Amino acid sequence: MSKDWNKRTTLVHGGTRRSQYNEVSEAIFLTQGFVYDTAEQAEARFLKAGPDEFIYARYGNPTVAMFEDRIAALEGAEDAFATASGMAAVSGALTAMLRAGDHVVAARALFGSCLYILEEILTRYGVEVTLVDGTDLDQWRAAMRPGTKVAFFESISNPTMEVIDIAGVSKIAHAVGATVVVDNVFATPVYSRAIELGADVVIYSATKHIDGQGRALGGVILGSKDYIRGVVEPYMKHTGGSMSPFTAWIMLKGLETMDLRVRAQAASALAIAEALHGHPKLSRVIYPGHSSHPQQALTLAQMEAGGTVIAFDLAGGQEAAFRFLNALEIVIISNNLGDAKSIATHPATTTHQRLPAEQKVTLGIAPGLVRLSVGIEDGRDLVADILQALEQA
Repeated sequence: MSKDWNKRTTLVHGGTRRSQYNEVSEAIFLTQGFVYDTAEQAEARFLKAGPDEFIYARYGNPTVAMFEDRIAALEGAEDAFATASGMAAVSGALTAMLRAGDHVVAARALFGSCLYILEEILTRYGVEVTLVDGTDLDQWRAAMRPGTKVAFFESISNPTMEVIDIAGVSKIAHAVGATVVVDNVFATPVYSRAIELGADVVIYSATKHIDGQGRALGGVILGSKDYIRGVVEPYMKHTGGSMSPFTAWIMLKGLETMDLRVRAQAASALAIAEALHGHPKLSRVIYPGHSSHPQQALTLAQMEAGGTVIAFDLAGGQEAAFRFLNALEIVIISNNLGDAKSIATHPATTTHQRLPAEQKVTLGIAPGLVRLSVGIEDGRDLVADILQALEQA
């Protein structure tokens, strides 16, 4: 594969493996296992399988390998491991390298399931976790210890979109030998520069922009070959969190159009933020790419654009938010993001419902907060739909 390809070309052709039939679309190898020509070949493969040698679908598969190779080439990572879901990627990336007595420093503004892994699962097995304000480099610096194992954060937090300085945190973490693990979903693979900025491990929920069409769950962990094959792969193949071949094929098809979709979504998100800024029924509008966001400069420096998600807080609280949601005509109510369809979510009562009230206040998850994942519909239609729904809120 040419190293000179631009992103859009890599997304269409990267990592392609063709069978003896020379098919145009990637083949789906729907099989649980593989046949060996001889007993000696089976023995050799179990000792050390080559890059195009496969043993069992839980360990690897040609269709899955194509997806892993393609997303790794896009991200600028040495290797990747595809998982059954985004949360399988988060839990696998962390659990595979942590043990009792290890110390993790993490940003406090995280998706509810990520917080559950940190606060409930890892601590259950003797891992110590320190949560910090991810936007404050001094807090990261103060929390680090000699021997801290991992620094973990969402590059843009869900749902209030605090932007973390990847290069700044990476420098602090690397000074004590910590591995920097970044959940990069909101930044998207299209705009990602996480590895270039210092991240060691990058995680995506492939359910979001990679599929981006509401069809399948998936995730991916990206990093060095030593980490992916030496740490992640043994853990994932024995615990069973690997991606299915059919899902990998869906993700390959999603990658082909991802650049086109995400750039259109980000342009519409900015247009919506501009249309909503100063609206009398909103107490705030949060979009990292808009001039009103306190971290706009950092956002544009890290990822060129503000992403596909916007949040806004209705001054009338939960009742106004519910009236707004129920009045939408184009935008659907659901809890996913990064989809071709625009999706509105009320985090306080859905995705972040389990958080204690005081934690919601700390994180800015107000009763009137609505998260809007912008789809590929016409931007003018979306603005009109949101404005008419606000009139009824």
